[in-house]
Amino acid sequence: MNKTVEVLPDVSALVNRSLDLILSKLATAINERGQFTIALSGGSTPKPLYEAIASQKLPWDKIHVFWGDERYVPPDHPDSNELMTRRAWLDKVPIPAANIHAVPTLAANPAVDAAQHEKHLQEFFHVTPGQFPSLDVVLLGMGDDAHTASLFPHTAALKVCDRLITVGNKDNSQRITFTYPLINAARSVIFLVAGANKRPALAQVFAPVADDFTYPSRLIRPQGELFWLLDAAAGLELKP
Repeated sequence: MNKTVEVLPDVSALVNRSLDLILSKLATAINERGQFTIALSGGSTPKPLYEAIASQKLPWDKIHVFWGDERYVPPDHPDSNELMTRRAWLDKVPIPAANIHAVPTLAANPAVDAAQHEKHLQEFFHVTPGQFPSLDVVLLGMGDDAHTASLFPHTAALKVCDRLITVGNKDNSQRITFTYPLINAARSVIFLVAGANKRPALAQVFAPVADDFTYPSRLIRPQGELFWLLDAAAGLELKP
């Protein structure tokens, strides 16, 4: 794992740096493999990044979009990560519908939808059960409890090591999420973290010794590159 920590002056600089990084990875992926695969995160921090991507002139037919997790709500629900991304980015560009790999949430059973989505990823990436495909970029956020995607402290999802997709749970609210081994198979993982409220969690995630199941972001140790992009408020006490 090649780990890089960058503390940027503010959220605007954080967005600009993450945009540059993603565009660089996109160019490399298309040049080397003919397509670019990216898994997105929800929340307010990446929204301006998605808006910035939408303003670029890119080979949209070669870009495939996934989500690292999704709340178990219909795709038109205000809490849907897919809906936020569509409004900020995907509905503004001519990306083929087949290149948008939304998480299914309409079976009234998250385990069924998780299994369906896992099958879709296996077919798209041409992997067999037990194999983990390598996305070009997995974009992550981190909560003030150190969760990432929908991998929450002391939940069953943290123990799933043999699947690509599982059901996450927060306060009895179910979600569908990448497992941490799937995230760790990525060529590049990029954390975007902003706000002073993240400092206590970051201190534990970066500590030499701490409990992975209490601070799930510690489980993210990809085979490829790991970027922590922090704004000054979040990264004030860190010394990269």
